Amino acid sequence: MEDLANKLVTWIREQVAAAKSRGAVFGLSGGVDSSVVAVLCKRAFPDNALALIMPCYSSEADLEHARAVCQKFYIPARTVVLDAIFDSLLKTLPSEGYDAETQKIAGANLKPRLRMITLYYLANRLDYLVVGSGNRSEISVGYFTKYGDGGVDILPLGNLVKSQVRELAIHLGIPKEIVDKPPSAGLWAGQTDEEEMGISYEELDRYLTTGTADEEVKKKVDAMMAGSAHKRATPAIPPF
Repeated sequence: MEDLANKLVTWIREQVAAAKSRGAVFGLSGGVDSSVVAVLCKRAFPDNALALIMPCYSSEADLEHARAVCQKFYIPARTVVLDAIFDSLLKTLPSEGYDAETQKIAGANLKPRLRMITLYYLANRLDYLVVGSGNRSEISVGYFTKYGDGGVDILPLGNLVKSQVRELAIHLGIPKEIVDKPPSAGLWAGQTDEEEMGISYEELDRYLTTGTADEEVKKKVDAMMAGSAHKRATPAIPPF
């Protein structure tokens, strides 16, 4: 695991250098993926790594976990509260004539998009790259918000499935309560990744790494991959 961590740190440095940037900025949600990214970026740029904690009606537990990571690993952080901006934007956008479920999903996806805007504002000010925390499991099935948490410059965890990220987190010394808590994008109260996807990360990781899974899991994952292909591609243009 230390060899993997060192390779990822070197890769992050190389990507930032290739872009002729000065450092790395990243969102820190209090989850295991962003915590791992935070520690890797701090190793890569001890003096030029910045965590942004961006609550948007977020749980207090997640905020405490984000602060705990910053404190343990001496990571500089800024907190940008997005509640008021989120409320203002929702009031401005049209809502009449749409059903409640689409309103819930569309509204929830505003949160990561507001965070993306915030990250790029600071990235522009500091001449840093935006480092994302998406992993292979999430990317493969499109479990991310397009131009939200998917709107980043580099994805150091992009080849690691969720179970591998957890292993790396344990090695790096991420607090146990962060590693063990149910993964959640924090889109609404009580939301969890696995409940929303309808499968467990264990099932998803097994299918991605070995190609084996129950038939129902295969069908679900294959459908998610097909339906989210546009998220992993640059915008389509006509072939003529």
